Amino acid sequence: MSADSPTYSLILIRHGETEWSRTGQHTGTTDLPLLPEGEDCARRAGEVIRDMPRVAAFVSPMQRARRTAELAGITDYTIDADLREWDYGGYEGLTTPQIRERSGDPRWEIFKDGVVPGKTPGETVEDVAARVSHIIERSIPMLDDGNVVVVAHGHSLRILATVFLQNVPRLGARLMLDAGAISMLGYYHGNPCIQVWNRSTREGV
Repeated sequence: MSADSPTYSLILIRHGETEWSRTGQHTGTTDLPLLPEGEDCARRAGEVIRDMPRVAAFVSPMQRARRTAELAGITDYTIDADLREWDYGGYEGLTTPQIRERSGDPRWEIFKDGVVPGKTPGETVEDVAARVSHIIERSIPMLDDGNVVVVAHGHSLRILATVFLQNVPRLGARLMLDAGAISMLGYYHGNPCIQVWNRSTREGV
């Protein structure tokens, strides 16, 4: 890192829309493909970042993230399992209203209340923060030379942003992030900051 602060940014791209992101179902370990609308968003994301100099790209291993990267013109990426989505355990595939009904808590919220074990043990928000911090550690030294693109998921990227901002991961509950959206994290007077957040790639938005 330069004496002042890096010139370039972390460019975050949430994967395009899938059937479950459309319906609001928690999609952690389930490997769903993009919908045609999600593919269109990915292409438009590529148009947005096309002229931004890039030195590296890290992508979640899930097909919805890999396909988004490829349609955005990012082919020279590194797959990193630390970017996989939050493991929702017993809440995989359920919507928030369904979880609230099942748990008996009408105010259940994942960042506050977490998940329960199911076919997988599930993760805490701190678990997710710990692994996405590895991506930040790898990326920051590169930002003197060019932008670093990260293509992943709604919750993992929201938590990554909180870690970059040196804040508590539960702050992610306050960061809305739509399918296909682009965000940018960088520095201002040496302090980590949000430069762009939740820029839509949906047609007509």
